[in-house]
Amino acid sequence: MADKRAGGLVDIIAGQTAISTVGKKGRDLTYRGYSIHELARLCSFEETSFLLLHGKLPNEEELSDYQGRLIENRRLPAAVYTILEQLPADSHPMDVLRTGVSALASFEPEGYERSATAIAERLIACSSSILLYWHHYHRSGIRIDTRTEEGIAEHFLMLLHGRKPDPMHAKALDISLTLYAEHEFNASTFAARVTTSTMSDFYSAVTTGIGTLRGNLHGGANEAAMELIEAFSSPDEAEAGVQQMLLQKRIIMGFGHRVYTVSDPRSDIIKAISAKLAEHADDWKLYDISERIESVMMRKKKLFPNLDFYSASAYRMLGIPTNLFTPLFVVSRLSGWSAHIIEQRASNRLIRPNADYTGPDRQTWVPLHERE
Repeated sequence: MADKRAGGLVDIIAGQTAISTVGKKGRDLTYRGYSIHELARLCSFEETSFLLLHGKLPNEEELSDYQGRLIENRRLPAAVYTILEQLPADSHPMDVLRTGVSALASFEPEGYERSATAIAERLIACSSSILLYWHHYHRSGIRIDTRTEEGIAEHFLMLLHGRKPDPMHAKALDISLTLYAEHEFNASTFAARVTTSTMSDFYSAVTTGIGTLRGNLHGGANEAAMELIEAFSSPDEAEAGVQQMLLQKRIIMGFGHRVYTVSDPRSDIIKAISAKLAEHADDWKLYDISERIESVMMRKKKLFPNLDFYSASAYRMLGIPTNLFTPLFVVSRLSGWSAHIIEQRASNRLIRPNADYTGPDRQTWVPLHERE
């Protein structure tokens, strides 16, 4: 039986979900019963997103209609673009996303005319628009057109780089989005469900998720992993540096997982993608350094890489700036958050756990002039 006094709700069952399995039998990860390996290999991100939102894989007509709705939902209200222009150029991109979602809530509030599913699709469609409009405006003063006719992964890369991406790059990012789309009661999803349980609106639940994902112990780990990898110029330097960090008892981000005990089933997939991108570019530096760090961590700490670790080198080879890694996580995880918000509402009960009080015993009030 789980120790109910354990910090961080370790091993505590906090609710039920039909959306995904995580860490069952040590390795499994499924979305709506489908293996993550099959989804990454055989499905587009749009198919995976539809599966999470609607509980089934789409047929051809459903997928075409879904893709069309996403394309139509990419442009933002003019006033939201204005708000994004007013944000400081040095804002954290996660703050930009959170602000953009909150602003959109004011112009397109949830109500009879906008269902939860419609809002979910709107946010999945326009999250890249929010992020990259701000990015380009403050970087070069350009007001980009945020509509493209492509899938989510290609759309993101087209907005970022201003050109049609290499098909291999678009496919690599598409698979990455599938890997990041859902992960049961992770911190940001559970936080979004807590907000939902109060009968708050859809946008508030999403901004809760964004705020939670911002932390280095959750979504920010891929950015920290990239900073680590880029700190070294060679595998040998990386090995010596990481061993020194371990002697200093410093945390190495991107290794181990709160739920998985054997390996992260997503890690081998993203590692293979990183290797293909390195081969495609004929540039193995980041991959070789990453692989050496992985070897040191397994040898010294028996820790395996999680999804965030090899995502870092893959994203860098796609030309994605480090400060956009976690916001890109949001672009993907919006599908999972939305599915959980809808599921929470379907059989809602306020999430309000008890706490184990550790403060002083009952005390007697003393007048101000008598206090020491």
